Amino acid sequence: MNSYEEKLSSLYEIFQAILKNTGVNADIGIKIYKKFMEAFSDGGMKEAASEVKEELEELENTELHIAITGETGSGKSTLINALRGLKAEDDGAAPVGVTETTLNPNVYTHSNYPKVKFWDLPGIGSPDFSPYSYLKKVDFPRYDFFIIVGSERFRCNHINLAQAIQKMEKKCYFVRSKVDSDLSNMERSYPNTFNAEEVLEKMRNEFKKQLRKCFRNTIPQVFLISSFDLDKYDFSQLVETLEKDLPSLQRLAFLLSLPIFSPEFAEKKKSALKSHLFKISLVYAGINAISTPGLPPPYDESLLKSIVDFYKMFELDDGSLARRARLVRKPVEELKAVMKSPQMIEINIDLVTKLITNYAKELFPPSVVGSLVATAVSFATTYWMLSNFLDNLAEDAERVRKKALGLEEYEAEHFRAK
Repeated sequence: MNSYEEKLSSLYEIFQAILKNTGVNADIGIKIYKKFMEAFSDGGMKEAASEVKEELEELENTELHIAITGETGSGKSTLINALRGLKAEDDGAAPVGVTETTLNPNVYTHSNYPKVKFWDLPGIGSPDFSPYSYLKKVDFPRYDFFIIVGSERFRCNHINLAQAIQKMEKKCYFVRSKVDSDLSNMERSYPNTFNAEEVLEKMRNEFKKQLRKCFRNTIPQVFLISSFDLDKYDFSQLVETLEKDLPSLQRLAFLLSLPIFSPEFAEKKKSALKSHLFKISLVYAGINAISTPGLPPPYDESLLKSIVDFYKMFELDDGSLARRARLVRKPVEELKAVMKSPQMIEINIDLVTKLITNYAKELFPPSVVGSLVATAVSFATTYWMLSNFLDNLAEDAERVRKKALGLEEYEAEHFRAK
């Protein structure tokens, strides 16, 4: 570990304490200040900030190419739309139909994360299907991993393709789609004995048994999902598996691009972002070091962009709120009304400067002058403001989710009934 990495590691220790702290107090501020002074007493502040800035830019420019393939009608396009937080009727959605709509690889980007690309590949259902010629046709090296979608069962073409992908040393995952429809059909057929968990477990076991016969070494995992209800079945396990398998930067890009489908996932997003706040704060403290302790530096548009990005990551920007409102057929004003944070349109440099100033006054007592001391104050107040801002946005995201689903009214009625 080089000296720069040691300094970051040392700083990060105190941030763990911040995350567990329930309120702002001067003791925490002094601890951050002392840790900062200890880390950079030998100079090198601007050099460290410059290196961190390069890391953040690398993350912003990280591309992720996800290939989704399967037989015609298996739900490939519907899954791509779900991963992008869209329905088939939305602008820019992948076309959905009972006939093959994909003859060549089609790329779909996320509206808020253009570097994350979802590729809808041609169907693999033809009798003369050849996995190697197929992979050559769709430009195999382009993709970071493959999701093979099946709606009823996995056939020889699915298995042959997965084996070819593995031999070419890339990851692939089986997704069994339309699980909600299958459960509904089973319940209608066996209304007296139907048990959803038993049916799901039986499906998983059958798929595992089938794949064990076909794969000698690494057996691809199978995930049961419904593209219309990502919070059910195995979608969260799919996300966790991809997190584990992807390199760190691609892992974060994938995580941040996904729609918030549960309160637990909102917390996961918040945790992932908080692990980067100290880097963002270090950049602004180093490059925009203040000259007067306790007051914010003249923050530029970059900090403003970071905060606006937080809104997009929690689907609280105007575009995301409008899409959600259309999906649930409610006025967008109803969703915005439950938010306690400022609306994204209200975020500007003056507001950010005011927030930083207020946190600086709360967090630090009057201090002596000096460029390093001033930088430490800037660093700590920036971090604290961003951390609290994230907490508030995560809470707003859950309030909006509940309002969209009508859960607020249900919970209120349930509470009154008690």
